[in-house]
Amino acid sequence: MALVQLTISALPAHVRTARLMATAVARRAGIAESALDEIRLAVGEACSRAVEAHRAHCPGQPIEIELIDGSDARPPRRGGPTVPAPANGHAAKRFEVVVSDRAPAKEPDADRGAPASLDGAANGVYPGEHTPPGGVSGLSPDVGLAVIIGLADEVSIEPAEDGTVVRMSWPLASPDGQGPQLVG
Repeated sequence: MALVQLTISALPAHVRTARLMATAVARRAGIAESALDEIRLAVGEACSRAVEAHRAHCPGQPIEIELIDGSDARPPRRGGPTVPAPANGHAAKRFEVVVSDRAPAKEPDADRGAPASLDGAANGVYPGEHTPPGGVSGLSPDVGLAVIIGLADEVSIEPAEDGTVVRMSWPLASPDGQGPQLVG
């Protein structure tokens, strides 16, 4: 298992860096070319969500990104044990991305932005306008998580008082390019 760790500040420009790094590590890990766009988009959504949450709640705190190449066992969760490979010994090797933020998972209802409407100017959807604390351009933060779920092969979202961990993974292509690579 190879691990690449990336720490970014809560700046939208750093989301691009995270996407590029994830794509490069995924390509080196052996991800099928057809899945690279899904990885790029999912990492972008997860990092954008974390950046917006940090900008609203803890702009000085860094966002942590882990890129795990060909993991046979999941790395430890915040303070938790490593999760071993399945007992049957035939787990598909995976490329995993973990985005961890330090913003509180729940916001008080009083801080929620206005609901989205067709009037873009009222909701800050134009470039350079302030994003309301309730979500990106008036949208709920759950929209980005729904996009991630649609893009990644496996997704785990772990909200907590001290932040949210979004885990996404995709199967590695076998050496012959036919299907996922099995460990056994």
